[in-house]
Amino acid sequence: MGRGTKDNAPGIAFTNIFVSRHHLSIRQEGEKAVLYDLGSRHGSEVNGVPVIPHAPYVLENNDRIQLARGTIIMHFSYASAEQTLEFESIREVPEAEEREIGQVSILWEKRECQVDGRKIPMSEKEFLLLRLLHQHMNRLVTIAEIKSIVWHDRTWGTDGLPDVTADEINALMYRIRKKYGKDTFQITSVRGNGYILESDPNH
Repeated sequence: MGRGTKDNAPGIAFTNIFVSRHHLSIRQEGEKAVLYDLGSRHGSEVNGVPVIPHAPYVLENNDRIQLARGTIIMHFSYASAEQTLEFESIREVPEAEEREIGQVSILWEKRECQVDGRKIPMSEKEFLLLRLLHQHMNRLVTIAEIKSIVWHDRTWGTDGLPDVTADEINALMYRIRKKYGKDTFQITSVRGNGYILESDPNH
């Protein structure tokens, strides 16, 4: 991975000037994917921890990879069936764009979110889900936890959980991302397991 130029065409190319031409590589070693920073000028981080240049870093599911102080953000995971690699939620910040997306505050008692001074009221289920994710910042909140808290008033099934479909959960998450903006809440989906609300140093 690196900055693409006329004379340099890496496997995954970016245009950001803060990304080195030969920034990092990910190699398959045994059954694991191993990341190496190739001595990039502005560095790489995994889950907020700087990677030592040329030192191996074994990647795990849902690791967050940042290049050049967060101008590139990627989420890494193994595809369960074929053990191939996936990169989800790739974000590249244009050179001219300010990284700050604005001031975000949540007024739980009013069930209201404010983005750049704009007040956005929360529905009951948006409030319950966002509060649950916020209370467990940076850790996986399971599907079972979400069902029990957000749909507590639903009829409970034989599995001891409210009778809620995956489509209902996905639809609620879609509404949250669309209503508040996809960058307001950094929510990562962990397939078949749940969601993680990641803290953002800019907020």
